[in-house]
Amino acid sequence: MNNLKKIKIQLNGGEYILKNGSNLNDLLKILKKDNNKVAIELNGEIADKKKYKKIILKNKDKLEIVQFIGGG
Repeated sequence: MNNLKKIKIQLNGGEYILKNGSNLNDLLKILKKDNNKVAIELNGEIADKKKYKKIILKNKDKLEIVQFIGGG
């Protein structure tokens, strides 16, 4: 693996490797998560859904993804 083309992030407490330049939308596509059914905390702050395409992930970013599940 060429380290210049990959970054390591912390995702829900575990290590995850992504292509350098990936944004939050890219991550959700990889994880097969629906943008409308999740909330993302990036480095301690809730990320604005409208900015997911513009938020480029960086090495050592810490993310928590919470998925909304309906039930009754």
